[in-house]
Amino acid sequence: MANDSSCKRNKPPSCGSLVTILSLDGGGIRGTISGVILACLEKQLQEIDGEDVRLADYFDVVAGTSTGGLITAMLTVPDASGRPHFAAKDIVPFYLEHCPKIFPQPEGLAALLPKLPKLLSGPKYDGKYLRSLLSNLLGETKLHQTITNVVIPTFDMKKLQPAIFSSYQALFDPSLDVKLSDICIGTSAAPTFFPPHYFSNVDSQGKTSEFHLVDGGVTASNPTLVAMTAVTKQIVKNNPDMGKLKPLGYDKFLVISIGTGSTKKVEKYSAKKAAKWGIISWLYDDGSTPILDITMESSRDMIHFHSSVLFKALQSEDKYLRIDDDTLDGDAGSTDLATKSNLENLVKIGEKVLKNRVVHMNIDTGAYEPIPENVTNEEELKRFAKILSEERKLRRMRSETVTKDPSN
Repeated sequence: MANDSSCKRNKPPSCGSLVTILSLDGGGIRGTISGVILACLEKQLQEIDGEDVRLADYFDVVAGTSTGGLITAMLTVPDASGRPHFAAKDIVPFYLEHCPKIFPQPEGLAALLPKLPKLLSGPKYDGKYLRSLLSNLLGETKLHQTITNVVIPTFDMKKLQPAIFSSYQALFDPSLDVKLSDICIGTSAAPTFFPPHYFSNVDSQGKTSEFHLVDGGVTASNPTLVAMTAVTKQIVKNNPDMGKLKPLGYDKFLVISIGTGSTKKVEKYSAKKAAKWGIISWLYDDGSTPILDITMESSRDMIHFHSSVLFKALQSEDKYLRIDDDTLDGDAGSTDLATKSNLENLVKIGEKVLKNRVVHMNIDTGAYEPIPENVTNEEELKRFAKILSEERKLRRMRSETVTKDPSN
């Protein structure tokens, strides 16, 4: 395998002053919300640097879990010219077109039949359309070929351990340099929704590896810390792309973390109700899967909590932006109700989230609270876009200086 660093196209952190990370949560069809937010950020960057720029031009790492992993691949897979195949504005139309086929809704008499017997006999969806879509979309593109670094968590159910697919790691472990389509199918294989994804890979050294993957949300539904750890490992390994960064120098990290919303405020479950549940009710309750909801929300919140404490301790809260909405209710909280009306409503929710005030987590209570300044998420994205633009210009300037005078 060629020694393709993520920075072969982008100038590395060693040429700048920051490490830039974009993190995308899982959440099924609610990735539509992420698409709205990402389109806004890319538009902000284009207003500064021109219409040809893309999000992948500004981030050292794009990390995504489940539906966030799919978006990560869309933003970083190259076209024939080596530029991103998709713009951020393409994500929402893509979801509107394909989600109803990925999550086909029962019609007619089938819609009236109980769903539980189907769930007891196999996954809710066969995943055939998703596998075909991703295979056609991503082709033979492998992990090392993405335009910038990607980090996509999955879980290997045979080994009972996380399988993290990182562009960085693929350089040292050829067995992980697999097709992006396989990674995306694996990270999206939510238990009870889709079948686990098995595939084998023959690496550049002729070694065959097997993978038995389920949804990355089992590992980290919010992949922010997974991405930060991937960078830290490279600093520890003295990767020259990292320059003089120190292993715990997180004050040099700029992180934008985008959630897909939750029903936290709705308070769907209670201990009194769950006290009567057996294994079936934990798997299915009024159209939801409580064990998955609880596991995913716990992972998501714990990672945001650790990130919030970390950036506050370093007095660099201005370099960490978490955008999410915990007030979803009804159909909007579903991960797979891919009706036309619900998908269109998710677009409106994404637009509303942009107009909402920026919130930080209260590290004492865990509650989300608006920051004192009356700043919206859209305005904060604009501020981050300016920082990202300046960082990119700094790296290009310093790189050109070194090229002209190699002794520097």
